[in-house]
Amino acid sequence: MAILESINVGEPRPIPGKSTLTGIYKEPVDGEVTITKLGIEGDAIVNRKHHGGKDQAIYLYFADDYRWWSEQLDQELAPGTFGENLTIAGVEGRIVSVGDRFTMDEVVLEVTSHRTPCATFAARMDDPKFLKRFHQANRPGAYCRVIETGAIHAGEPVLHTPFAGAHVTVAELMALDGVRDLDADFLRRALKAPIHHKMRTEYEERLAKLT
Repeated sequence: MAILESINVGEPRPIPGKSTLTGIYKEPVDGEVTITKLGIEGDAIVNRKHHGGKDQAIYLYFADDYRWWSEQLDQELAPGTFGENLTIAGVEGRIVSVGDRFTMDEVVLEVTSHRTPCATFAARMDDPKFLKRFHQANRPGAYCRVIETGAIHAGEPVLHTPFAGAHVTVAELMALDGVRDLDADFLRRALKAPIHHKMRTEYEERLAKLT
């Protein structure tokens, strides 16, 4: 059984060297938090053009990926460092697929897509080359929509239910970031999964041009 290792919440903070605010700086919190259809109640989502929304309501990152990064960076990384809402232990992050569900008490989350890193993430890590490094590592974490709302707390068990249909892993999606020519068979397979609505629209348009 997997475990909800940490719940991480952020307040608006300036990006270093800029006046722009961000919600990427998240810290672990104690006690119960409420999960709504749009994420954790009270968590800062500043740039709503690229963050948040029903299909990106919750961002998950995985303890096994943090262990890998801690070895690579030669420093211990605390939960929330990558701006995730929930840190989950006991699940291999790279094999998590679109449509997988994570259940905590009455809360049910469904994976919709991978995370594509942005310049704010590089600023958070104080390394302008970190975007490339993060992408090459192919350990993106997972965005989720909220199927069932409710209250959760750190330390509780998490039930990971793999998607019963076509598997499209978050690592596979990340590896295709920036690839212009996607195979029609892959597009059909991805469209059979409950992917992020923006990705669905893009893939449907790409497939229409190939058929």
